[in-house]
Amino acid sequence: MSADGTWSITMNTPMGAQNATLELATDGGALSGKMSGPQGEIELKDGAADGDSLSWKADITTPMAMTLEFSATVDGDSISGDVKLGAFGNASFSGSRA
Repeated sequence: MSADGTWSITMNTPMGAQNATLELATDGGALSGKMSGPQGEIELKDGAADGDSLSWKADITTPMAMTLEFSATVDGDSISGDVKLGAFGNASFSGSRA
């Protein structure tokens, strides 16, 4: 199943649940897209796709500047995985196709 499309996700961060919208597009092993949420719109970088496994990074500036590092698995219309929150450890996230 392709990861391409729009996803509604919730990240379980130390600051509570954070909702975002992911727009993903794959091209072979490359993954691109953007993440939209309360902090605005962020272009994804360093994206990779290997079958149902995805990874990407997103630079945020609010509430503080850091690079979020995502690893995810797509299973049909569901997506789930982990995100490294810089010095704040890891958080899980999950979502569904919008």
